Amino acid sequence: MTDLFLLGFFAVFLLFGLKRPFLWVCLYLYVDILAPQKMGYGPITSVPVSLIAFAAAFGGWLMLDRKTRPTFTLRQAIMLFLLVWAWFTMQGAQFPVEASEKWDWVWKTLVFAIFLPFTVTTRLRFEAAALVMVLTAGAIIISGGIKTVLGGGGYGTLAFFINDNSGIYESSTISTVAIAIIPLLYWFTRHGTVFPPSLPVKLFALGLAGACLLIPIGTEARTGLVCIAMLGLLVLRESKHKVLMMAGGLLLCVAAFPFLPQSYADRMATMTQADEDESASTRVAVWEWTLDYVKDHPLGGGFEAYRANSFTYRMPQTTGTGNMTSTTYEKVTDEGRAYHSAIFEMLGEQGWPGLGAWLLLQALGLIQMERVRRRMRKRADPQLEWLGHLAIALQYAQLIYLVGALFQGIAWQPFIMMLAGLQIALAIYAKRFDSPREATIGERLAAQRRAGAPDAVATGPAPLR
Repeated sequence: MTDLFLLGFFAVFLLFGLKRPFLWVCLYLYVDILAPQKMGYGPITSVPVSLIAFAAAFGGWLMLDRKTRPTFTLRQAIMLFLLVWAWFTMQGAQFPVEASEKWDWVWKTLVFAIFLPFTVTTRLRFEAAALVMVLTAGAIIISGGIKTVLGGGGYGTLAFFINDNSGIYESSTISTVAIAIIPLLYWFTRHGTVFPPSLPVKLFALGLAGACLLIPIGTEARTGLVCIAMLGLLVLRESKHKVLMMAGGLLLCVAAFPFLPQSYADRMATMTQADEDESASTRVAVWEWTLDYVKDHPLGGGFEAYRANSFTYRMPQTTGTGNMTSTTYEKVTDEGRAYHSAIFEMLGEQGWPGLGAWLLLQALGLIQMERVRRRMRKRADPQLEWLGHLAIALQYAQLIYLVGALFQGIAWQPFIMMLAGLQIALAIYAKRFDSPREATIGERLAAQRRAGAPDAVATGPAPLR
């Protein structure tokens, strides 16, 4: 039954795309995030839904979409370089079989991120793409949040739609994504047009935001707690009453603490005792190994190069109880441990050129969104207010991702690359209001909207085509 529902939903999406080709772009966003082909047990497992959606998105844009002239930006050029460089490093990968498996999804992730800005050219398309991404990730998050409330959480035990601890379903990754979409949820409650801001919309957004905050508790992912802290700092940045906000946040934490599972509190406590935690100790050891590795392989070792690591570190072992305890240090040998950091993932696999390009890609995204935010604030045009606030939401989502990426290998995470594609599209879209001539056109279109006349930036069904 599950297979039939998923296949039926996929087929209906394909049919609707014949009328509105941009829906095929949304379909790929949905498939790549949710992975419905892994949720079933029958026919859907043998249907290449990802490939079909990928081909439909590109084919629909080429043959059926009403296109504006594509703009190729510096960030897209950096993505193209990363694509070519990743292919180059894969040719000399130490583990070619494992490297090819990672390459199978990395190249699609980068190609689609480069392609996405060509299709997102109107306000409605921005909202449709962001809405599909948020609601698709939200389906996973709501499921995990309900199970957490019902007591089904725990480190490595919180079950989602599929029994696969990889991709977005990995505990730290879904925790990062969950916190990262909260700024977008807030944007929808103020500027959404598909679902205009109303009490039901705000209640749903509030409930989904609550589920997002529950995911780090249900997964007991320490990275999630760090991401929540980052979100708190960003909220303080926007707040006009910072002291009151800090006091409210502190009271909320104190009130919530008695309801937290003891296993969660115990795991979070290990963050202050990194030298006594095996996971933290191995991460530091892997990072040190990676720095030594790139001395001999400055161009990287290709995908999955971490499998070559082997190291020995000392772990404290405490025996006894109460005041009668003793601590000894034992040597522990480990090998094939993952990077647990996007920075060291890029460094070990793609070397210094790859890491430099990836860092530049991220830095330019933060700078672009800040520039859009300031330009829209300076214009003070109510008709363009949504644009500046969307730039803030995308910037904050990226900042939360970057904090989470410090402690997990998600440099190529598809959801985040999709956000980067939206950032690029938003920066291109905002430029049309920069020159005096384009600004005049934008103001004229805004006047037409107020008068009820249709235009190319309106939020009706035509721009979605």
